[in-house]
Amino acid sequence: MPPRRASPKAVKRPSVHFSIDVPDLVRGLDFYGAVFGFLETARPFPTMAILDAGNLTVCMHERAEGTTSSPGSNDTRRYRRHWTPVHLDVHVPDFDKVLAGIRAGGGLVEREFRTEGPRPVAFCSDPFGNGFCVLGEAAR
Repeated sequence: MPPRRASPKAVKRPSVHFSIDVPDLVRGLDFYGAVFGFLETARPFPTMAILDAGNLTVCMHERAEGTTSSPGSNDTRRYRRHWTPVHLDVHVPDFDKVLAGIRAGGGLVEREFRTEGPRPVAFCSDPFGNGFCVLGEAAR
């Protein structure tokens, strides 16, 4: 099936930001800053920071374990290891350096695929249990 393309008369696309909930904002900023170089650009209020992640804006929210996202939800935030089908894929120029930074920062590198595809990939999590993938540069 051919890829879907926007119509020439398509409406203006929205700006997309990605949110990460953490139980401790300072620790979250330290981890993502040290590992990926995300830079804090604003602090709209004490429990939220806006981060420049290069080509994506990340909104980091400090939220306590056990809180719900909305009044109608029975699901609560939990900061043990979890995975979601919606997650970050971070493409990096130095795969091994980033994996070492994840480990040093208290995150986990759970699986590595170095030769199974066109580029190395690692399944990882931050110190709070949020899952993400790291992708290295394509083999030459």
